[in-house]
Amino acid sequence: MTGLDLHLDTRALTIGYGSGVFGPAVEVRRLEQIRATLRDPACAGPDPVYAIAMDVGKPEHLAELKARNLLFGAMVFAAGRLGSEPVRTQGHVHRASPVHGWSTPELYEIWSGRAIVLMQERANEDPGRCFAAEAGPGEHIVVPPGWAHATLSVDPDTPLSFGAWCDRDYGFEYDDLRRLGGLAWFAEWNAEGRLEWHPNSRYAQSRLISGHAIAPKTLGVEDDSPIYTQFERDPARFQWVSKPATMERFWAEI
Repeated sequence: MTGLDLHLDTRALTIGYGSGVFGPAVEVRRLEQIRATLRDPACAGPDPVYAIAMDVGKPEHLAELKARNLLFGAMVFAAGRLGSEPVRTQGHVHRASPVHGWSTPELYEIWSGRAIVLMQERANEDPGRCFAAEAGPGEHIVVPPGWAHATLSVDPDTPLSFGAWCDRDYGFEYDDLRRLGGLAWFAEWNAEGRLEWHPNSRYAQSRLISGHAIAPKTLGVEDDSPIYTQFERDPARFQWVSKPATMERFWAEI
């Protein structure tokens, strides 16, 4: 499923590493850290909310990963809800890389549960295009360069876990989304247990489009094996993640 010997514990919010896998101690995100981007900042919910491990892989690939400036991360989410909202990340924009000056794209692979990656073109009062890209186990989502995004766990019965390819010079920008009280749309569970979308009044009017902003296959992502295994077979396959300028025309035509 993951292409690596990982032990994902969504109850304890830990990630363990089996034989032949390196990885850091997980970082947890507390409820207090994400309140500013929730529809109800005073809500109750699980705490910590999620855990993240950046720079996971096999030791024999480390030199290749560094040479290609690629980094693989893993995340596990707590079960439950944040008030009436799904358990979710606070949302961010990728900081521009000091190497190439781009705010880089990201490639997600869902391992358990079901995710919606809510993304918008800009992190200001005019969000541009807004997408709600949904995926389940074994499926993939691509976030284009520079887009603000947050990840929501939308299967109430199964906590979310996933892996992602990103730039080794990664960094996260939060300030604009915190100032705007989150992204341009909020998801909430209604009384019948269905997910509803509500606009964030701090933004100009926008339309939320369900579906993938990018079909992952157009960027060489296969469905038959984990994305870490795909890198293992062909280390150049996801070079567009750390060198987005090589696909500049593609990003412009989304």
